[in-house]
Amino acid sequence: MITALGSLVLGLVLLLWSADKFVEGASGVARYAGLSPLLIGILIVGFGTSAPELIVSVTAALNKSTSIAIGNAYGSNIVNIGLILGLTAVIKPVRVGSQVLKKELPILFSITLISFFLIMDCKISRQEAAVLLILFSVLMAWSFFQDKKKGVDNFDTEVKDSLSLTLPDLKQSVFFTVLGLAILIISSKLLVFGAVFLAKKAGISDLVIGLTIIALGTSLPELASSVAAAFKGKHDIALGNIIGSNLFNSLAVTGLAFLVHPSDFPKEVVTRDFIFMIFLTAMVFITGFGFKKPGKINRYEGFFLMCVYLLYLGTLVFFSGLNV
Repeated sequence: MITALGSLVLGLVLLLWSADKFVEGASGVARYAGLSPLLIGILIVGFGTSAPELIVSVTAALNKSTSIAIGNAYGSNIVNIGLILGLTAVIKPVRVGSQVLKKELPILFSITLISFFLIMDCKISRQEAAVLLILFSVLMAWSFFQDKKKGVDNFDTEVKDSLSLTLPDLKQSVFFTVLGLAILIISSKLLVFGAVFLAKKAGISDLVIGLTIIALGTSLPELASSVAAAFKGKHDIALGNIIGSNLFNSLAVTGLAFLVHPSDFPKEVVTRDFIFMIFLTAMVFITGFGFKKPGKINRYEGFFLMCVYLLYLGTLVFFSGLNV
């Protein structure tokens, strides 16, 4: 029991540290390779902060713990919007000035609905996992297309300003990338081992552990980067982290995990967890896109998102008592 608890705590601590180093190193390498700030913001900062979710979910799938894999992916999406974006908006209302992010909001909502259609039968086959990965490849191609279009975007400007302050040299960037990735893998193994052992001892399902402790732990990079961006007034980075992470979780993380180990999963993922995820994603789409007015997530809307997340946690506590 003590060994498992120690593995869980150590895994979470190392996960947070290594994810930060990985994103810092990968951003540096990408900048020296000539990638634009816009692409670095979308692909490295947005997707890179989800490296913990990817490694943890794939590790869980390799251990045939697919409930942890899907719980981590979808639980992280719920944490990202309900807790992290909600808290960010409460600290400082999030204005959506980037046209690229305004285009990504309906894409995120559409991907969420497509994912729901694929998992309605409470399983993800290898073919369905491949569909998710193909959609992710299309999204990557779209990101490169956006980068080729002329004009300066707010998101591009904010990322460029951030990189100019933190860019390490090339050798440091490569070192941090390799070191961060290596420790990410080690910490993920520790985290999954500790979580599975404690869940079985406590009589709590793997799914609930994945949706709560692991989802919160793997979302810490998004929490740190979004709150820091909010304090600096970099609204588009704060929102871009969340959008990029949720797209990555829904497509790449889920797709790779179930490509490794196609499996059924508890029906509660569809009837409970995904319903909350769709609702939260719809809220961000409606408020962030703005339609006939500028997109903005104000403090009241941020507080509402946090209340929905607390309601979700309450629902999980109730159902976990029934060993769901």
